[in-house]
Parts: sequence; structure tokens; C-alpha cells
Amino acid sequence: MRTEQHPDLTDPRIGAPFFSTWRVGSPERQAETVEAIARTWERRPWPANGLLGYHVYAGHDGSTLMHYSQWSGEQAYEAFVKTHRQERVDEIDTAVPGIERVGLGRYRRYRSRERAVGDERVPGLVVTVRVDFEAGERRGEWVDLVLKALGDDPEGHAGLVSAHFHLSTDGGHVLNYAEWESAEAYDRALAAPSGEAWERVRTYPGVVGFAGSRYAHVLGLLPG
Repeated sequence: MRTEQHPDLTDPRIGAPFFSTWRVGSPERQAETVEAIARTWERRPWPANGLLGYHVYAGHDGSTLMHYSQWSGEQAYEAFVKTHRQERVDEIDTAVPGIERVGLGRYRRYRSRERAVGDERVPGLVVTVRVDFEAGERRGEWVDLVLKALGDDPEGHAGLVSAHFHLSTDGGHVLNYAEWESAEAYDRALAAPSGEAWERVRTYPGVVGFAGSRYAHVLGLLPG
């Protein structure tokens, strides 16, 4: 069934969160692809007990779609690939030819700044930030620094609803999935003066690059 609710990234049943990106080329094709995904999935039974939810986001760049799937474990995903994935891909590609599938990232959630108790804000913006590291660097320590900086700066990040830090299973990067009240709130946080704590985050040894993207949640699919 479809849902407009944003996913719960802290669900303890999630053993294998996956993120992937498709490049479709235009806002019109973004909308067409989202509807093709919804039709393709809704006309079939839910494919696996190990799939807890599947969500799609439209990039503010007008060209990309991000996919976030919540799996109980990687074995459940591999079984889906063998038995159910290709027929879905074929139907979507028939409806919207020329989709470029950029890549699939496999992760484990490390830590989160969770939504405060009683906070019922609906996120108006989802931001993902990929942080690349040199081989062997301590990604967890960097995340710990970020969460401490957030905790020490509540006013500067008042528009932040939650932030969820994922470590890639290949050991190379961190992906932060952050929910913001609005794009304006995120822009205010970016423009605010930064202190010593954020300088330590930016200059942490072993960090080799940052890449951020802005999204709107446009489709949620859950088992009926």
C-alpha cells in the first residue's frame, strides 16, 4: 500500500538499509517514473517478508530519484533480486525508457539524532550528505563529533527534525540522511556562523570530500 508518511530509519528490524540513485533527466520524467514505480509495485504481491518498506525521493535538481529500501538483512535482498526484481525493472523501463541507474549503496545505520519526543513536524526537506574517507579512517569518531556539535548548538539547528548516520559496508564513506522542517530552515543553518566544534568536523583527518543532495519524499510503499 502507498503511504505519505516518511520512513522510520531507527526501526530495529532494519538490518540492511540500501540507498540507490536513478538519473531520469527532467522533472516531468521524475513524475512519470514515480508513477510507473507505484503502478508496477501495486499490481503485484509484496515480494518479500524481509522488505520492511520502500521509499522514493525526487531530487531538487529535477533530474534524479533516490531510493531507500529497508531490508531485514542482505540475504532477503539477494533473494528478491533472483526472483522478483527484473520483472519490475522491465515494466518500469517500458513505461519510461532511458533511466540511468547510477548505483546501489549498502549500509549499516551507526547512530542517529532522533526526533524529539512530541515533535510532530512533517519534514519539508530531506538532505543526504555523503562524506568520503581515506582507507582505514575512523568514520564512527567523525559521526560522534557531528552529533556532539549538534547537541551543543540547538538554536543553530532548530529546523533539524532528525539525522541518521549510515556507514557504507565497503568501508569508504558515511551517508547522513537528515530531515529538515523546510528548505529555508536548512539554508539558515548553512548560513549561520560556525564555531570550533564544526571546524573540527570539517577538518577531521581522513575526510577527503563532501557531497550533498536535496530531496522531496514522493512515494512510500509498505506491505499491505
